[in-house]
Amino acid sequence: MIATPRIGLLPLYLALYDERMPELRAEFEPFIQDVVDGLVTRGVEVYRADVCRVQHEVASAVGVFDEADVDLIVTLHLAYSPSLETADSLIASPQPLLLLDTTMDVSFGLDADPARIMQNHGVHGVQDLASVLRRCERHYEIVAGHLSDSRVLDRASAIAGGACAARLLRSMRTMRIGATFAGMGDFALADTLLEALLGVTVVQREVDDLATIAADIGDDDIQQELESDCQQHEVDVPEDVHRRSIRVGLALRRLLEREQCDSFTFNFGAFNSNRGPIDTVPFLEASKAMARGMGYAGEGDVLTASLVGALNGAFGRTTFTEIFCPDWKGNALFLSHMGEVNPETADGVPRLCEKDFPWAGALNPAVLTCATAPGPAVLVNLAPGPKNTFTLILAPVESLGDGTHPSMRDVIRGWIRPKNSDVAVWLEQYSRLGGTHHSALVMDGDVDALAAFGRYAGLSVEVVV
Repeated sequence: MIATPRIGLLPLYLALYDERMPELRAEFEPFIQDVVDGLVTRGVEVYRADVCRVQHEVASAVGVFDEADVDLIVTLHLAYSPSLETADSLIASPQPLLLLDTTMDVSFGLDADPARIMQNHGVHGVQDLASVLRRCERHYEIVAGHLSDSRVLDRASAIAGGACAARLLRSMRTMRIGATFAGMGDFALADTLLEALLGVTVVQREVDDLATIAADIGDDDIQQELESDCQQHEVDVPEDVHRRSIRVGLALRRLLEREQCDSFTFNFGAFNSNRGPIDTVPFLEASKAMARGMGYAGEGDVLTASLVGALNGAFGRTTFTEIFCPDWKGNALFLSHMGEVNPETADGVPRLCEKDFPWAGALNPAVLTCATAPGPAVLVNLAPGPKNTFTLILAPVESLGDGTHPSMRDVIRGWIRPKNSDVAVWLEQYSRLGGTHHSALVMDGDVDALAAFGRYAGLSVEVVV
C-alpha cells in the first residue's frame, strides 16, 4: 500500500500590509485554495496553516506541523515576508522543507499594470529566506513556476513523495533471517551503523522462528492462499510444490506482522532442510510482500531491503533487482535474480512455476517469474562510501519489455537501456561511484522526487545517465 504524503502548507505575508492595506489579504484566499486543491488532486494530504506574518504566528504553525509529523513543510510567499520572521522556526523544525516559488498572475510583462505588483512580488521573499536558510545550512528544495503549468504542482507533489520516502527510511524496521551471504562486502555494514546513520532498526531472526509459526498454519489457510494465487497468476506448478511454498510464505508473513517490520531479507543458504514445516525457500512470499508495498532484498542485505521498503512504500511499483549481464551489442543491461520480483512491475500476467534449487538442502520452491514492463524507470542504488557516508545513485533508464527466447519464461527478467549513454560508459560511471550489485528498480520513477528523497535522508545524490 502506497503511503499518502502529508504536507504542512505555510502561507507567508507581511504584517505591514495588513496595517496599511487590510483589504488586500482577502484577494489571496482563492490563490491559496488553488494550491491546496492542486496538491490534493495529486494525492497529497494538506494541513493548511493560517496566513503567517510574524515570528510567533510562524512558530505556532510550524509547531502544529511538527506535532502532526508531516512529511514536508511547504512555504508559500503570498507577498514579501522577511526571512527573520520565519527562519528560526524552520531551522528548528526536523521536518523536510520545500519553498514553492509562485505568484497569482501568470504574466507580468511590458504591458503589466503596476496595480498588480502587490499580488505578485513574493519572489524576493523566497530569495531572502533561501539565502538565510542556506547560510545556516538548513536543507531545502525549491519549485518555481506558475500554477497554470501543471509541472509545478506535479513536481511539488513528487517531492512530497520523496520526503515521505525519507520518513519511511528513517523509521524502517527490517528483518534479517539468517546470516548475510558469506563474502559479500558491498552491503556489509554493522547493524548499529545502519541505525545511527539511516535510522533503520534491524530485527534478527532465524529459520527456526519460522518453523514454530509454520506448525500452526492449517490446510484451510493454505487452500485460501492457493486459490488467490490461481486467480492472480498463470499457475504452472505441481500442487505439492505450491503448497509447501505457501506454508513457508505464510509463516514468514505472520512473523513480519508480529514483529511489525516494513522490509526484510534472508539468505537462501539458511534454508537448508528438506524436512519439517520449513522445507523450502520463501521466494514466493518475497514477491508477494513487495506487491503489498514492503521492502525486500536477497542474501541478508538489510541496506537494500530498507531502500526498497522506503521507495516501494512511497512510490509503489518498485522491485529488488540485480544487474546480471551486459548486452554490449544492444546497449542494454539484463536484470534478474534467483526467485524474487515485485509482480506489480510485470509485463503481463506473472507465471508461477517450480524452480530447480541445487544451492542448498531445501526442496524446490515455487516462484513468480515475469519481465518488467516496458517504459521509463529509474534504477536506484544506495552505495556505502568512505567515512560512514552514502551515495544514492539514480539512473533514469528505459525498460525494454520481454525477451523472445522461450526458455526465458521460467526466469525473472528485465532489460534496461541507459537514457543517454553507451552502456560501457554507464557501467564505468556506476562503479566509479561505488554502486553495489543489489539495487531497486522504480517503474515510472521521477528523478526529481528520488533526488529529493536522497537529500532529505542526508545522502549524497548522483545521477548517472
